[in-house]
Amino acid sequence: MRPLKIALTALALVLPACAQADPAQVTPEAHAFDIGAFKAWSLRDLVNVVPNDNSVIGLAQTPEAVAAVLKAAGQPTDQITLSIDALLVKAGDRLVLIDTGMGPKAHGVLMGSLAKAGVTPDQITDVLITHSHPDHIGGLLTAEGKPAFPKATVRLTDAEWASLQANPQQAAFVAAVTPQVQTFAGGAEVLPGITSVVLKGHTPGHTGYEIVSGDARLLDIGDMAHSVVVSLAKPEWGMGYDSDKPAGEATRRAELTVLAKSGEPIFAPHFPFPGTGRIVVKDDGFALAPAK
Repeated sequence: MRPLKIALTALALVLPACAQADPAQVTPEAHAFDIGAFKAWSLRDLVNVVPNDNSVIGLAQTPEAVAAVLKAAGQPTDQITLSIDALLVKAGDRLVLIDTGMGPKAHGVLMGSLAKAGVTPDQITDVLITHSHPDHIGGLLTAEGKPAFPKATVRLTDAEWASLQANPQQAAFVAAVTPQVQTFAGGAEVLPGITSVVLKGHTPGHTGYEIVSGDARLLDIGDMAHSVVVSLAKPEWGMGYDSDKPAGEATRRAELTVLAKSGEPIFAPHFPFPGTGRIVVKDDGFALAPAK
């Protein structure tokens, strides 16, 4: 099958680069792991392939500079592959989905991955949104524009909801999800054991989510970092998807430094599936080590 552009109208309205994916090569998958007493699953949705032309990764650099970093990691040097995944957490009697992928109109396979975890859409009690880019909120609606998780409360920061509401090109989407939406202030405890972590720079109300059960914890970093190679090795290099690029660059360096010191596991929706691991120091940057 020829690569299918997933930079559909909604995505193109927000993201500056042309993304491509081949749905035939993306199959549903659910990777199970534990966070203390909580059960969790990484859920596959799609793959986003961006060119090495400095439009997305390595702003103000050169393709040759980015290629050198990719080559050192044994990766192709002409393009950068980013996963689009979601995180499911069973916390007590709640089934919490963090982000929803691109959705069925973009041929996302999140629903199939959810089924592999043994969960149906009407069992989801809460959907937590890191930010309102289409590859994180597209799956909130079915192909017919109906709520994909009809019994869930959709939670996102008040700043992110205000930003989404202010986008006239998202008016129909906003109208469809409004009955389910509850907002919160960045940094608040959203649900028992799940706290918002403000991660500035990507969008006005971008947040990560720290999940804590007993002594175990995990941070869903949202879009603080995109490429498992370039974003970690060169955290100060600009990211085309960030709305406030200097803030995004500063946040990456600061947060990766904290994570490398603490050893706290992370989930990164754009790192290679299943997107989990620990941040470690490597040279003057960082790398991802397998979760213990």
